[in-house]
Amino acid sequence: MAVVRRRSSTAIWLDVIYAIFLREIKSRFNDRIGVSWAVIQPVSFIFILSFMRGRLDGGETHTMPTFVFIVYGMMCIQLFLTTLSAASGSIQKNKQLFAFRQVQPIASTIAIVGFEYLVKVAVAITIVIAMYFLDIDLKIHDPLRVLWYFTAVWLMAASIGLIFALTKCFIPEIDKVRNMLQRPLLFISGVFFSLQDIPKDTWKFFDWNPILHAIELSRQAAYPTFGAVGVSDLFLNLSTLVLLFLSLSCYRLFWKQAISR
Repeated sequence: MAVVRRRSSTAIWLDVIYAIFLREIKSRFNDRIGVSWAVIQPVSFIFILSFMRGRLDGGETHTMPTFVFIVYGMMCIQLFLTTLSAASGSIQKNKQLFAFRQVQPIASTIAIVGFEYLVKVAVAITIVIAMYFLDIDLKIHDPLRVLWYFTAVWLMAASIGLIFALTKCFIPEIDKVRNMLQRPLLFISGVFFSLQDIPKDTWKFFDWNPILHAIELSRQAAYPTFGAVGVSDLFLNLSTLVLLFLSLSCYRLFWKQAISR
């Protein structure tokens, strides 16, 4: 006689996330280069930008090697932009799967943004290995704080992306607005500069941006001599919590209407 094993709803939910995660890998990287292209592209971009900045300031920026200075900025902004783009399309991309009772939109979002996080972890490991062979000085004074700042950026991107994903079900054209809003972020988030490089009376045009706070604070956590100014842990943490709460609240209210459209 066959024995029917009952699984908890949590176990089913985790299996669904894992299945969508594997589906995401196969759908996005089915060429010959495969997943490695997701690592090669951002690493090469970081090397080019760090070389350009190094030619300007002699290889050191505020007590940090210029390459490391650029790495922290580019890793944060790339993590934010790729996670935001992926999360904003997560519901529409897997909408046909929602016909199954066990599959909910939040599972699709978690799987997709989780994949983006793991890709950036692979990028970070690749960069560390490259720095070792290039004999570039690498110091991380407080690795846990650095990890939290990157995670905070990821959580903010996933939260905003979930809101855009829900909105996209009602207003498909919202992607045009998202693309327009995220284009300036590369230039106003402190990727290529520090607040120390610009006059204090102009900080008010930049320090409303929590990504800038995350980038500057991550540099400070790695190199205490960096001397970050005009940024706040409190502002970054509150921004992360507010965006996460807002996105989950919107999901709770509108997910059924969103997938039925």
